[in-house]
Amino acid sequence: MAGTRIPSRRPPVEARMVDLWLHDIESLEAVAQDEGTRLLCLRMAAMSKAGTLEPFIARLYRNNEVDEATKVSIAEIASDADFLLALEDYARRTTYVH
Repeated sequence: MAGTRIPSRRPPVEARMVDLWLHDIESLEAVAQDEGTRLLCLRMAAMSKAGTLEPFIARLYRNNEVDEATKVSIAEIASDADFLLALEDYARRTTYVH
């Protein structure tokens, strides 16, 4: 019986999937480490849940004090509800009090 494995019903995790997970975690960590970005994304996550994100993005595009590249980046993040919810969860789970 030595060396005999119990057959798995699930296929093994593909390396490509692991790379995507690592990229997602790195993205979440990068946002979580920058306080201003983290706060903005957490506010957008709350607005997404409340259904008020679209008016925020519309106001953002009318704001002449924000450059176009920043507007596009914020709108891209805002359009990914899954990312916003994942960030909210990640920030909650990784925040600790000293």
